[in-house]
Amino acid sequence: MDINTIIYNIAVWTLPVLFAITLHEVAHGWVANKLGDGTARMLGRLTLNPVKHIDPVGTILVPLAMLVLQTGFIFGWAKPVPVNTRNFKNPRKDMAIVAIAGPLSNLAMAIFWLFVYKFSSSIVGNSNIGHGIMAMGSAGISINLTLFVFNLLPIPPLDGGRVLSGFVSPSVSDLLDKIEPYGFFIVIGLLYIGVLDSILYPVISFFMSIIGF
Repeated sequence: MDINTIIYNIAVWTLPVLFAITLHEVAHGWVANKLGDGTARMLGRLTLNPVKHIDPVGTILVPLAMLVLQTGFIFGWAKPVPVNTRNFKNPRKDMAIVAIAGPLSNLAMAIFWLFVYKFSSSIVGNSNIGHGIMAMGSAGISINLTLFVFNLLPIPPLDGGRVLSGFVSPSVSDLLDKIEPYGFFIVIGLLYIGVLDSILYPVISFFMSIIGF
């Protein structure tokens, strides 16, 4: 990949990646605040300023490396929004609601970027700028659907694991809590042996077809 292509890809992907990750975390904090836990609000994390949410590895290095290496899809993460479940009336159920808010925000953003993709060329007069915005819309759809599906995997500490924990028996929930410290290594292992790709791609493609992309 030549330097011009790398620069073009960075220009196209930067905003969609930053806002996909930022709004994902803000959604967690906003719902937690509505359910009685104002921790994220008091720490200034209910803001759309990406600087407040950037994780040097997950927000910058990992997406950039995947972009340069042309892995086929891109994902990343921000600094997790702090949540104190002791402030919830029903800690397990409320935490599940907080967890699902992140992926749902990515689904909503994918639909937003779909409108950008479909209408940018007709709204923007300059064809070169229109093409660039259209490419950004395509990137926004891709990153948000990837984060939506990826985060719903029922592996703690991913959101899907926390959602599952809120609706299973206490004994199974305790088991998920014990798995959580190893969840990241499980995900990396599944990615390395190719299982994660075979799970993610069909589901992402399914949602792309649903939204008409």
